[in-house]
Amino acid sequence: MSYARWWKRYSLKRREKDDGQIKDGGMRILGIDPGSVNCGYGLILFQKSEKKLSTSRSANSELKYFSSGRIVMPASKPLHARLKELYASLVDVISEYKPDEIAIEKIFFAKGTKAALSLGHTRGVVLLAAALTGLSIYEYSALEVKKAVVGYGRADKNQVQKMVREILRINNSLSPDSADALALAVCHANTRQLISR
Repeated sequence: MSYARWWKRYSLKRREKDDGQIKDGGMRILGIDPGSVNCGYGLILFQKSEKKLSTSRSANSELKYFSSGRIVMPASKPLHARLKELYASLVDVISEYKPDEIAIEKIFFAKGTKAALSLGHTRGVVLLAAALTGLSIYEYSALEVKKAVVGYGRADKNQVQKMVREILRINNSLSPDSADALALAVCHANTRQLISR
């Protein structure tokens, strides 16, 4: 059983029962941070407010954390087996939470050719799983995400993680992959808000 299926069975269903936010009519945005070993995902609820936003705190109140996690694929497995597991796990996550829109990180500079190819394959599987749902897919670069969340395009992972926890009022710790996925969802919500104005 994949890590995502185990996590969904033992934790996410329990969270959904305890947390009624999913039924409150907001737009559900799923952020996905592709990775060939760890793939992060995060779901937020974005509620459009009729009142004018005067402070960043009131803007943040429209974004609510619902769930996050990561799909872990053993590095010892061959790439094709990891991609198959990733696809099946993402289909499970998408069908479980039924997001309205999906935000995915654009490819970025990789350390080497092999890493870039693996990330490209992984990203292709993520895009396929998302595209087969028929939902709208939006892509953002790491620079865009960091600017939207931290206000600085060269922010490090710790700064992004800290700001995500503050914006979404998350008390418990997040894995870096989950924080990046939630940051993508927050970036997309902020972009939608700016466009609608």
